[in-house]
Amino acid sequence: MDLKVVTEPRIAAPPEGTVVLLIGTRINKFWMVHRWLPVIASMIPMLIELKKNKDHGFLYSRAWFNRTVIMLQYWRSMGDLMRYSHNTEGKHRSMWAWFNRAVRNDGAVGIFHEAYIVDPARMHTVYRNIPV
Repeated sequence: MDLKVVTEPRIAAPPEGTVVLLIGTRINKFWMVHRWLPVIASMIPMLIELKKNKDHGFLYSRAWFNRTVIMLQYWRSMGDLMRYSHNTEGKHRSMWAWFNRAVRNDGAVGIFHEAYIVDPARMHTVYRNIPV
């Protein structure tokens, strides 16, 4: 990963149909570490799986950590994202099953995702003085 700061202004030009996914976790009960830590930690094997196989359509991600952990992801298409999330052989599906069994509605940890399809004609980006 190149972390060299690029000083020239740049814009993004993603192909139409690219998906921006915001996915995250909110820790509601700090003392229930056994509930929220596995949820946060589950992202690691999923990211490894996604980066190993480009056929999934996963393009990039960046995460921020606080009481709410949020990950910004880019996917080739909504179809790719949905195929990965429903794949019974993948890491996501087993983690989702664990969450629904172990955590469910106990309020210890919240999860969310929002997926948006990019329309290049209806977006605006500017990047300056940040790494590619």
